[in-house]
Amino acid sequence: MPGTPRAGIIPVTPFQQNCTLIWDEASKVGAVVDPGGDLDRIEAAIREQGIAIEKILLTHGHIDHAGGAAELRERLQVPIEGPHAADRFLLDSLPETGAGYGLPEARAVTPDRWLDEGDAVSVGPLAFDILHAPGHSPGSVVFVSRDARFALVGDVVFKGSVGRTDLPGGNHEALIRAIKEKVLPLGDDIAFIPGHGPTSTLGEERLTNPFLQE
Repeated sequence: MPGTPRAGIIPVTPFQQNCTLIWDEASKVGAVVDPGGDLDRIEAAIREQGIAIEKILLTHGHIDHAGGAAELRERLQVPIEGPHAADRFLLDSLPETGAGYGLPEARAVTPDRWLDEGDAVSVGPLAFDILHAPGHSPGSVVFVSRDARFALVGDVVFKGSVGRTDLPGGNHEALIRAIKEKVLPLGDDIAFIPGHGPTSTLGEERLTNPFLQE
């Protein structure tokens, strides 16, 4: 039996990145998605919800999503899964990137498991399929719960926008292709949490997102 997913968003770092807690309602087993920083706030939210965190998930390797992952792995003693290995160079350079943004606590991180197209990730009884969706970064991945009709999309697509592609490894044409060929076909009823800003549905973005109309 698939579980019943719940999610809570914790905006972290000066970039107001949507660090997300996901967990199964019955078992209270969960994961932290994209712990970019502000780890004390993340841990306070975990305690408030009474969640037993079993892993950390990364959608991609940018500082605001992955800058706190290495330390949180040590604090919680859990593995990190994701992103795709094409983002290794971003994860390796987190200390330098963090220093440039005034985030000196960022540490390089190597996931315990890289993810690729067609892989599956479990969080307690919850199951997520993996899409490799490059463009915002070379190794961006999307986590899709087909049972719950829910996705965690990182910075691939936002309500009314798409991920920026002017950072190292970015490619606008590849991003739009990944959204149109992989993400939107999941179905209009899929609700998603993006890496920044409000939630939306794929149907709303297919119809109204100006970047997806051409």
